[in-house]
Formats: sequence, C-alpha cells, structure tokens
Amino acid sequence: MRAPDPSVRPLGEAKAAPAAPAPEVLCQRSDFLRASRGKRAGTHGFHLQARERGPDEPAGAIRVGFTCSKKVGNAVARNRAKRRLREIARLTLPAHGTPGWDYVLVGRPEVTGSMDFAQMQQDLVAALRRVHRAEAP
Repeated sequence: MRAPDPSVRPLGEAKAAPAAPAPEVLCQRSDFLRASRGKRAGTHGFHLQARERGPDEPAGAIRVGFTCSKKVGNAVARNRAKRRLREIARLTLPAHGTPGWDYVLVGRPEVTGSMDFAQMQQDLVAALRRVHRAEAP
C-alpha cells in the first residue's frame, strides 16, 4: 500500500488559517529615537519601548526594531541576543501587538542571550499589556 501524498488533501478538509502578517522592521535611526520617547516597560530580559504612530505617518502594520548596545557583549553575544528578540517578536507581536504602533526591543547585558525563551515570550506579552493599559482612560 502506498503512503498518502501530502500535497493532496481529501475533499471537505479545511485549509489551515493563513498566518498573521509578520511585523515590519524599523531601519531608520529617527524611528528608534521617536520610539525611545514613547511608552516604556521593562522586564528582566529586555526593555520594551512603544509609541503610537501619528496621523501624518503611515498607518497599518505593526513595526518593530531591535537594538543591543556594546554593554550586552561582543558582536557574537549581541547578535545572539538580537536573534532571540527577533524570534519572540515574530511569535508574539502578531497576536498581542497593536497595528499602527512601533515597538523597539532593547537587549539587556548578560540576560537576553541566556534567559529562558518561554519566559521571554511571557515577559513580552506582559510588557505589551502594561504599555497598552497605560493608554486606556
């Protein structure tokens, strides 16, 4: 008996729901500076900076940036920390972020690169709640 072809699905079987769009990445220094003047929420593993974009800026998608200073460590340590921050943002922001907002994740020395990954995800969800709760009336 032949194994079923994975590219063919039986009739009546629903397609998987499309994944949420990935956040856009901040690249310009001016975007990072504006986010640094916005709302903040610190966690053990990283620092979150967030701001709502103004009416004169492009609305829509969630935008996110990542930064790690030399205090985090050498280039290898900084790149590892940023890779981990990118992954928690990719997994968490589509579900918990707010469109029209910019978020910047800042790595912390000796913690971001080695902290438990699941705990970092939970910390990002909690930080997002704190940032958005502060704006509610």
